[in-house]
Amino acid sequence: MLTLEAFQQALSSWDPPRLKILAISSAVGVGGLMTLLLFRRKRTKTIPMGDGWWGAGAKPLSEDENIYPFVVSTSDEEIQDLYNRIDQTRFTDPLEDVRFHYGFNSTYLKKVVSYWRNQFDWKKQVKVLNKYPHFKTKIEGLDVHFVRVRPTHQRDGQVVRPLMLVHGWPGSFFEFYRILPLLTESQDGLVFEVICPSIPGYGFSEAPHKQGFNSMAAARVFLKLMERLGFSQFYLQGGDWGSLITTNMAQMKPESVKGLHLNMFPVTRGGMGMLLALIIGPYLPFLVGLTREDVRRLFPYMERNVYEMLRESGYLHIQATKPDTAGCAVNNSPVGLAAYLLEKFSTWTDFQHRDLEDGGLERKFTLDDLLTNVMLYWTTGSAVSSMRFYKENMKENIQTRVDARTGVYVPTGLAAFPHEMLHCPLTWARWKYKNIHSYSYMPRGGHFAAFEEPQLLADDFKQFVKKVENV
Repeated sequence: MLTLEAFQQALSSWDPPRLKILAISSAVGVGGLMTLLLFRRKRTKTIPMGDGWWGAGAKPLSEDENIYPFVVSTSDEEIQDLYNRIDQTRFTDPLEDVRFHYGFNSTYLKKVVSYWRNQFDWKKQVKVLNKYPHFKTKIEGLDVHFVRVRPTHQRDGQVVRPLMLVHGWPGSFFEFYRILPLLTESQDGLVFEVICPSIPGYGFSEAPHKQGFNSMAAARVFLKLMERLGFSQFYLQGGDWGSLITTNMAQMKPESVKGLHLNMFPVTRGGMGMLLALIIGPYLPFLVGLTREDVRRLFPYMERNVYEMLRESGYLHIQATKPDTAGCAVNNSPVGLAAYLLEKFSTWTDFQHRDLEDGGLERKFTLDDLLTNVMLYWTTGSAVSSMRFYKENMKENIQTRVDARTGVYVPTGLAAFPHEMLHCPLTWARWKYKNIHSYSYMPRGGHFAAFEEPQLLADDFKQFVKKVENV
């Protein structure tokens, strides 16, 4: 052991220049080490982009990368087949005073089906769908469908920002038709060129022919789509599966993503921090970073986050394990498909809609809009392939995948709608999203934000972009 006397003797034997050099060297060494640690701490982590082939058969030597216009169409034969199947429907009477607690109430279902059969005009809705330009292009063996909407009136010198909107299940690109004018025809100086793709296996995008097509594969396909369209940097917005897909895009290629905006962002990898928040939060929320609004939305925790999820997640267990079994049933019956899909637009808009005879469906949506979304699944026969997306993402523990263990470092905006199925406080969101520029407690709305509250979502997204760009 070095004694004090020995240390003083050694120190006295050194001359000042040598001490100065030693001090400088030590400072440089410590500073360099701290810089290295800081760099490693702040370094943007990414997930591998990889590659894939999802087309039928073996991958060819080359792939057609051209982009082709696509037009939504229908025929008298298609419509007559729908009518024939509707006419053969067997209804089951509901239990007394059951409302929507057992699923879609069949008394109200008869009203919806009657409207579908006798008043809904699919040819008219096809014209609505074709209001915006549609395209298809081959990526990784699949025909990928997308809608591309450019600003109609662009002022001289005005910057047009590319934006991709990504849907989920049981939605479609049609969910965004009400928000598109708010983004492309804005008078507030912020305008966007919007790309709305269909997830492969949904609607007009070809279904994968091979196993394994999950959110990271979809993210890679959509990154390739944006590159093919000539966009090196762009914004992303998504909810439901669209939230996970756009998050994966930001993790794969952060240099291309100017900003990520989400209206669904469940974060469950919180460890002891989350456990403490659940224990202390109801009583002393400020100690664990929660606000009064967080407390109102989170607690009682078991009721809101466990029991409600058990009531609402039966579909998830089916689709994550045996999607083809249930899928074959709804793919063969238009009324069965409508009941299966539209029940989600009832309850996921507001859990209290289970207490209503009509499920509250027409409080936020029109039957024309709802049935148009159903028809996108029916006419393309995509019920089964859309449900398979759950199986592909949950073959392994989604919480241990590489994307679940990787942070998101691009500028992020989060819109917390009060009737979203799970609430995630800002303090929890920071565990995953490391560069949050905005977090908004939205005043109303549920899971289908763009479909339910397009103005609210558009305004929040624009405010986020302004913060990112300091405009």
